[in-house]
Formats: sequence, structure tokens, C-alpha cells
Amino acid sequence: MIRLYDTIEPNVIDEELLKLAVEEQGPQEAAGQVAKQEGINFKDVKSLQLDFQNILRIDNLWQFVSLRKLQLDNNIIEKIDGLESLVNLVWLDLSFNNIETIEGLDTLVNLEDLSLFSNRIAKMDAMDSLVKLQVFSIGNNMIDNLLNVIYLRRFTYLRSLNLAGNPICDDEEYKLFVTAYLPDLVYLDFRLIDAHTRELGDAKYQYSIYELKHRENQIQAKLEEEQATIAELEKHKAAYVEYLNGPFLFDSLYSEDVEAAKLAYLPGVPELLETYKTKFVEICQNIFDYGLVQQEKRKAEVAIFYECLEEALQENRKQGLKEVEDFDKIYTAYLNTIRNSNDIQFVDTKMSECAEEISRLFDRLMTLEMQLVEQLEETINNFERNIIDMVGVFVENVQGLMAQCRDLENHHHEKLLEISINTLEKIVKSEFDEDLPDDVRALFSDKDTVVNAVGASHDIHLLKIDNREDDLITNVTSWCTATVDKVHNDELDRNRKRVKEINQYVDHLQTDLDNMDFGDLLD
Repeated sequence: MIRLYDTIEPNVIDEELLKLAVEEQGPQEAAGQVAKQEGINFKDVKSLQLDFQNILRIDNLWQFVSLRKLQLDNNIIEKIDGLESLVNLVWLDLSFNNIETIEGLDTLVNLEDLSLFSNRIAKMDAMDSLVKLQVFSIGNNMIDNLLNVIYLRRFTYLRSLNLAGNPICDDEEYKLFVTAYLPDLVYLDFRLIDAHTRELGDAKYQYSIYELKHRENQIQAKLEEEQATIAELEKHKAAYVEYLNGPFLFDSLYSEDVEAAKLAYLPGVPELLETYKTKFVEICQNIFDYGLVQQEKRKAEVAIFYECLEEALQENRKQGLKEVEDFDKIYTAYLNTIRNSNDIQFVDTKMSECAEEISRLFDRLMTLEMQLVEQLEETINNFERNIIDMVGVFVENVQGLMAQCRDLENHHHEKLLEISINTLEKIVKSEFDEDLPDDVRALFSDKDTVVNAVGASHDIHLLKIDNREDDLITNVTSWCTATVDKVHNDELDRNRKRVKEINQYVDHLQTDLDNMDFGDLLD
């Protein structure tokens, strides 16, 4: 097969090509000259046209994070890639290229219009993330399986579809099939779907579509169930009590305990184990329920804090704007007075007075900022104390409940050891009539072996309990530290930004005053 770039030199998307394209498509005349002088920031570009450039590979577009429209048609592109950063893309044209597979579109969740017209694509797939797709053109390709159209049912906003020029269009049932399986479609191959065609399609495929909808509903129900399970688990993780609402922790104690599995054959052990499990799971459920309640209290505390924070900021902004508005009236009056005066001495006096007003404005704005800093410092410190206390109480109570789990384990260990020693004594006296597997009976060769086996099982259980407790405490403590640190750092950044804004604003006022034109007065 002869490829186009065997006779044409392939081009690459480099910095020079991108700059040239942006400049040509950007503002012209005076605005364009200013843009060229100041430099063009690719991250601000909304539309980019790279058609008819003999481009072989999509590359170097990562800076165009604000791009909404991208035109790459009439090139020699063979693979869709390099678009990962273009998350704001709405319109994409890749028509008239050499693409064989649909791929590389996973991050384009805002895409509404996609053209893959006149390529070499044989199958429509790998577009699941394009949930906003409305217009799809994939005509003049190699799609030969009419059933592939069913894939497009997932795009609930799809209203215009072009498949003209594909082998499937030769099927006499093509239009009826597409209109029946895509009932929300309005335009097919650039023609409005008439009511008669839609009715014929519905009648012909009604039973097949009924079965398909049934399967889709089952899949959707399962998906929603899985998503609900994931969401619930995330809620539990946020409370640091995941997998404590059931036998998960208890089962994990025995998942790697070989000795416990052997000892379970002893008479009385199954009943002992069941009692232990019931009480252990009950304590875990108490931790779980308590954890969810405490998480809601922490969330409420954080929400109240940020609400108070926003109220203080809004009030401060309101006061600051009032100061600026009042000053602006005075400042404008001074400037008008200065411009209308022919007396140099009078102008000097008024300029000095105006500069003093600017200085007083600076003092008032800085005073407001210092008052806000003091107010927020008190609010933040109260929040910090409250959240640390809440986490401390939570940790203390969890430790108490985990201690109950350890007490249960210790009690179970004592009972299990007692049963094991009694079994050993009976075996030694040949008074044990129960059948035991060989590996279990091997444990009862002597007392040390029995004690070691029971002790090893006990150690594993305690370690699992300790690790779960450590994980919970570490995670909630880390959250507490991170939350408090973020609040302090955010306030520090806000204060620095505000002080910088005030200084820049006052400097701007003073500069405007200093740069007033007094040419007529000097003449």
C-alpha cells in the first residue's frame, strides 16, 4: 500500500508551526501587532486550525488547555494521540487522514462535535467518555458491520450522524436499522429522518430492541449498584471505618492463620469461635457506627468554619469597597481641580493634599486588613482547637473499643489453649476418640508444640487488630494535621495577596498623579 507521505514530506507540529498558525488566525492590524510584540500565550487560545499541513503525528498541543475548537483535517495522521490536555475541547475535526483505529479520546469529556470522515476506520468504539457528543461524522470509512451502530446508543445527546460511504450503507435495511436503534437521532447522513422511516424501523425491529433494552437496563442497574457500592465505600473511608461494618476484620484475622484452621477441628472450638466472632463483629459495628457519626460532626465543623470565614471576608470586602468608592470621589475632585488650575503653587499644594489622601487610603485599607487578620486568627485558632479536640476524643474512644477487641482475643486464646491442653492430655492417655486429620494430630506430639501453635495464632490476631487500629488513628490524625495546615497556609496566602493588591492599587494611584500632564501650565 502506497502511503501519502511516501511522496510528500511529513510535517511535525513544532513551536514554529504553532506560533505561525496562532498568529495567522489571531487578531490582525493593531491588535495583532500588539499580540506579536507581547507574545502569544498558548494556554489562552480557544481555536486552532492546522489543516492541510501534511502532519503525520499529533504532538506538542499540551499547552493549549483552553482550546475549544481544533481543526486537523486533510493531513496524513495515522493515530489519534497527544490530545490528553485538551479537556475543554468541544469541536474536533480529524477528517481526511489515515486513521485506522478510534483511540486517545478518553479525556475529551466536553466534546460535542467529532468528525472522522474519510479515514480507514473499520469499527466504532473507544469513545465511551464522550458523554456530550451531539454530532458525529464517520462517513467514507470501512465500517461493514451494521450491528456496530448499536454502540452509539450510549450517546444520549447524539442528534446528527453521518455514516454515508461505509459498506454498511449498502445494506437495504441500513436506514431502518439506524433509525430504530438510535431513536433520538434527528439527522442521518445530513438528511432529516422522516416519521415514515422511523415508524417502519420501529415496527421491523421492535422485538429485538425490546430485548436489547432489557439487557441494557440490567447492565445499567448493575452499574448503578456498583457505583453506589463504591460511593458508600468512599464515605466509609472518609470516616476511616471502612470494612468495619461486618466480619471483614474478623475474617482477616484468620485469612493467613494456618494453625487456627487446624485447631478448629478440636471439639468445642467451632462453638467457641462462633461466640468470639459474634462479639467481635458487634464491637466492629460499634466502631463503624461511631465513626460515621463523628465524621458528620467533623464535616459540620469544617462547613461552619468556612461559612464564618466567608462572612468575614465578604464584610471586609464590603468595607474596603466603601473606602475605595469614597476615596474615588475625593481623588476625582482633586484631579479636576488640578487640571483646571493655572497656578503652579496652587497645583503643588493640591497634589500634596491628594498624595496625603492616597496615603490615608493606604492606611485605612491596611487597617481593615489587619483587623481581618486578627479576626480570622481567632476564628482559625478556635477551629483548630475544636477539630483537634474532636479527633482526640474520636481516637480515644476508638482505642477503647479496639481494646475490647483485644480483650476478646485474649479470652478466646485462653479458652482455646485450655481446650488444646485438655485434648493433648486425652490423646496421651488414649482417651481421645475423635478422628483428626494427620496434620492436626501432629500438633499434639508434646505440650510445647501445642502451646506454640496456639500462641502463633494469637500473635497473628493481635497484630491484625493493632495494624487496623494504627491505620485508623494515623489516617484521621493525618487528616486533622493536613486540614489545619491548609487553613493556616490559605490564610497566609490570602493576606500576602491582599497586601500586594493594596500596594499595587495605591502605587497606581500615585503614579497617575505624578504623571499628570502640566504642559499648558508650564508654558
